[in-house]
Amino acid sequence: MSSFIGDYICKADNKCRVVVPASFRKVMAASGQVFFVLRKNVFEKCIDMYPEQEWERMLADLRGRLNLFNPRHAAFFREFCRGTQEVEMDANGRVLFPRKMLEDVGIDKEMVLAAQDTSIQVWDTQAYAGVAFCGEELGALAEEIFKS
Repeated sequence: MSSFIGDYICKADNKCRVVVPASFRKVMAASGQVFFVLRKNVFEKCIDMYPEQEWERMLADLRGRLNLFNPRHAAFFREFCRGTQEVEMDANGRVLFPRKMLEDVGIDKEMVLAAQDTSIQVWDTQAYAGVAFCGEELGALAEEIFKS
């Protein structure tokens, strides 16, 4: 699967439908996909949006690491999957977001769809601006990551 690239400000209509940016639709079309899996991010107040094939790949990797007969592993898996939703991109390139999911992460109508390689993060526009690193922070983190 090709990578998603770019950050796009989008607005939900009254039914919570959002037009998926054309460049993202192009990536989905190239892999013949129309379904996304949505879930609340583990660390941030945003929604992770996975193409169905990427979600299945990630679950397969996770299944290989978990022992579901271990109560802590089973609890982790339950929480990881809690609240997930499968949504289909319609013929007009729109996705219907569950209103409760948007409310849970503080999104009213305007949001940012931010590419994350093989997935997309969905943020409230102000919250997304607030998590940006300054140049020095990003440089220091890059140095830390690339030292290893």
